Formats: sequence, C-alpha cells, structure tokens
Amino acid sequence: MSLPTARTVPDLRACVAAWRAAGERVALVPTMGALHAGHASLVTLARSRADRVIASVFVNPKQFAPGEDFDRYPRGEAADAALLAGVGCDLLYAPSPEAMYPQGFATTVSVGGVSSVLEGEARPTHFDGVATVVAKLLLQALPDVAIFGEKDFQQLAVIRALARDLDLTCEIVGAPIARAEDGLALSSRNAYLTPAERQAAPAMQRALVAAAQALARGEPVAQVEAQGRAALQAAGFTAIDYFAVRGPVTLQPTPTAPFRILTAARLGTTRLIDNVGVA
Repeated sequence: MSLPTARTVPDLRACVAAWRAAGERVALVPTMGALHAGHASLVTLARSRADRVIASVFVNPKQFAPGEDFDRYPRGEAADAALLAGVGCDLLYAPSPEAMYPQGFATTVSVGGVSSVLEGEARPTHFDGVATVVAKLLLQALPDVAIFGEKDFQQLAVIRALARDLDLTCEIVGAPIARAEDGLALSSRNAYLTPAERQAAPAMQRALVAAAQALARGEPVAQVEAQGRAALQAAGFTAIDYFAVRGPVTLQPTPTAPFRILTAARLGTTRLIDNVGVA
C-alpha cells in the first residue's frame, strides 16, 4: 500500500485540517530520511500518543556546515515510505528545499544557552539550522505532539527550549535510544562504517555505560571523563570532540546527579554520537 505524501505546506495543512475536523489528535515525527528501526520506534511511540501520525523527511541543508556530509547523506524516499507505511504512519511530508526555504527566505531561529556547549562548540552553526527547520515544521503541521529520539539528546534539549520560549502548544516527547544487539545506537550514518569500524563502534556505548557505573560508585567527574576519552581512544576512535558529564536540562557541568553523559567522536571518517543517563 502506498503512503499518502504531501510536498507543500498547503497540502500538509489540508490533511491536518481534515483530521482536526474529525476531532483527531495529530503527531509529528521529524526525520532526515534514511530511515531504520530507530525511526520506526519513533512512529510507534507517536501512534500511542495520537490518532494520526505524520513523518517528515527533509535533509536540511541549514544544519550542515561546509565540508560536512550533506551531499553524501543517505537518501531513499521509496524505502523510507515503505518503512513508514509498515509501522502505521498516515502521511509522509517530503518538501523540497525550495518549498521549505523559498526565494527570499531570511529568518534564522537561534536558541541560546543549551545550544552553545558540546555540539555547539564542535559544530557552531548546527543548532541554528536545527531550530529553524524544527520551528518551521511545528508551525507548518501544528501537531499536538512531536517525537524526537534521545540519541540526539542535546538537539532534544534545544527543541524543548525552543517550544517553551516561543509558547508553542505542541508537546515535545523524547523517545528512548534504539540500539543494535551489540549496543550501538542506531543511526543513518552507521551506513558509512566499514565492516571493521562497525565491529569497533559498540565500544562507544560500553565507554558510556562504564562511565555511568563509575559515577554511581562516586568517582570524581573529571576522572570519569578522562577514563571515557581513554576508552574511546583505545577502541580506535579519533577526533574526540567531547566525553562529558553534564546536567540533563542545561547540559552544563554539575557535581551531583542526575547526570547525562554525552560523547561525540570519529571512527574512521564517520562521526558518531551517543549518550546515557544517570539518575
């Protein structure tokens, strides 16, 4: 069965208006495509929260800096639509760059504070692109609830701040990280890994789990962070942007629980991120 697809804002809003007229609750699952089981879990969670589910697929050029992987980011709308149809999505929203950013587009949404650390230091323009496209998607679809995966934990924190500060009525829900059997967080960028790199990649999650256990034993934060970076290096990771213990809301350093441990590093040419929480 083919999945209904909207490519313009008027078409999207016409579908949502019909559902609203029927008294139905609407959920949005924003994605950049190259969908996998992790995205399927987001749609499944959305279905439990709403009567209708929209999944957007848009590779957002504004969140890629020059020299990043925008051009080679995996794309495959037919496969994405098939996966979405199989897990009960009601509508695929797949706008073109011209539909999302028409000629003369001149607005950037910037979220201060939580966006300035960690990923914000490693990729200074990234969260402006994320905040801008998510603000547009939320205003275009006007969903009751929007689902975002916790693998991109800082992104989730930025979007929560965005919704709060702009008085958006949409509920922002974080979904648990979907993982392969060996612990690797599912990601579209995992497709870049060579077989040898894929075998080494689960060491990132093992380092995070070991750090969480060390914090639970009362080991000092600085020591835990140093041990985490060393574990990644020993596993073959390079260009470690951060292995950091932070507060789960502001992502600022904190001496006391609860914690979120977040990391980003390269394995070969592929940049991976992951995180775990500590109560």
